[in-house]
Amino acid sequence: MERMDYIARDVTPRLEEQLARGKSVILFGPRQTGKTTLVARLSADLSISLVTPEVRQRYERAPEQLAAEIAALPSRRRRLPPLVALDEVQRVPALLDVAQDAIDRKAARFVLTGSSARKLRRGGNVNLLPGRLVTLRLDPLSLRERSEPNLRSLLLYGSLPGIRADRTNADRETDLRSYVETYLEEEIRAEALVRNVGTFARFLELAGLESGNIVSFRGISQELGVAHTTVAGFYEILEDCLVAERVDPLSRSRTRKKLTKSSRYLIFDLGVRRLCANEGTRPHRDRLGQLFEQFVGLELIRQSRFQIPETRVRFWRDPDGPEVDWIVERRAELRPIEVKWTDTPAARDARHLETFLGEYREAARGFIVCRTPRPARISDRVMAVPWQELETVLA
Repeated sequence: MERMDYIARDVTPRLEEQLARGKSVILFGPRQTGKTTLVARLSADLSISLVTPEVRQRYERAPEQLAAEIAALPSRRRRLPPLVALDEVQRVPALLDVAQDAIDRKAARFVLTGSSARKLRRGGNVNLLPGRLVTLRLDPLSLRERSEPNLRSLLLYGSLPGIRADRTNADRETDLRSYVETYLEEEIRAEALVRNVGTFARFLELAGLESGNIVSFRGISQELGVAHTTVAGFYEILEDCLVAERVDPLSRSRTRKKLTKSSRYLIFDLGVRRLCANEGTRPHRDRLGQLFEQFVGLELIRQSRFQIPETRVRFWRDPDGPEVDWIVERRAELRPIEVKWTDTPAARDARHLETFLGEYREAARGFIVCRTPRPARISDRVMAVPWQELETVLA
């Protein structure tokens, strides 16, 4: 298999639209999702990567150097200010003050990229440029961005662009392992986010194993021998470093008093999840079904970021009764989704959906996402759709 060519990303039109309006953008995304490649195609007037130590140290010593370099850009006549790209800006947060001044004076527009929101959010007096930056997110490849017919491969090796481009599964395995080890080294040890990296490494394995489940901080704390507040802090690190997606439950109900109120956490990429969990490449059928459920949840989250009006992904669970894997919430509308590892969906697969539809007036229809080769009507209000056509669920 040849290395893949550049893949057009869903976020690109929105990024270009904001820049054409004269706005500045901060593009968040986990490592190796393609932020640097995307920004390189914008032809910025000044492009600076803060990944390289000598470049980073130069701006750490003298952040004002950036202002001088912007002032030196050619002053040719143009409709918009020059475009400045700063890659991995969280490595030198002081540059945000320089960016604010340049934006306020209309001396430059910025595209800032970051793979960790933690330093920007928790760095003391860090300037987050309120009202000046449009925030966008770049995720691993979505279904719309790739042509991958092999569902099993997606469940095992994930959707990071560089991993999908590898020639063999052996290469993918090697690169995924390197990704996890690099994350531990550079994001955790180098930034001193935790005191005991060994404990965090063990936590990361448990987080991979528990991905998609309702999380018990106390249960994991007993496994690790640390306080449950420490576990909560570890999950916060995963969120801030864009490695985990938190999914909150739908807990309002007129009839049920015991709906789950704890959250689920999904590791952002299934290949990374598997390496974190130290799982092999031959999961049993039940595990494939669990991974398929996570895959659909991640796809819904990614696609919901581009929905207008704002769309949120939740889940619904009564410990004593029914549960629905995913709920898409858009304004006053609820859309329940069940995920089934089957190619012959039947009425029995829709029973919890029917219960939900009967209890929530905001829900008009439900979906079963499965391996059926084509859509199939299960009942008046429930449709089964192929996983490849997941986008229709959000239409």
